Amino acid sequence: MKSTVVVDINAPQAKVAALFADPSKNVKWMDDIERIEPISGQQGMPGSTYRVVPKKGSMVFVATVVTRSLPNELRLSLDASNVTVDVSGTLSTLPDGRTRLVSNEEFKFKGFWNSAFGNLARPVIRKTHRHHIEAFKRFAESELRST
Repeated sequence: MKSTVVVDINAPQAKVAALFADPSKNVKWMDDIERIEPISGQQGMPGSTYRVVPKKGSMVFVATVVTRSLPNELRLSLDASNVTVDVSGTLSTLPDGRTRLVSNEEFKFKGFWNSAFGNLARPVIRKTHRHHIEAFKRFAESELRST
């Protein structure tokens, strides 16, 4: 299952990219995340891993930074017991100086029952993805306005 969200952010691309690629900032804009726990590597750099611990529930993801080509692209792999999510964020500068963020998430459910549940949960998954990216937009604009 795939989900794509596109937002235009009122801030320069390089600054947006730096915020988007910093795992320590995730808790500031993802309201369902309690904490990020570094596992290995320099956080946010290719090959580094960290645990994403939710405020509710038990679905903990291990995130691996796959590609970091800032200010243009960031790719992550998120792995949990029942699903793997390939995440990519592509950033570009619009003619008026704003930044366009295209966020793609591809879900690969593990096993028959998880796939069936994933198909039923498509609307919720897409709504959550949109919520996260719109929250990042608000965070980035607020963070960069105050600097």
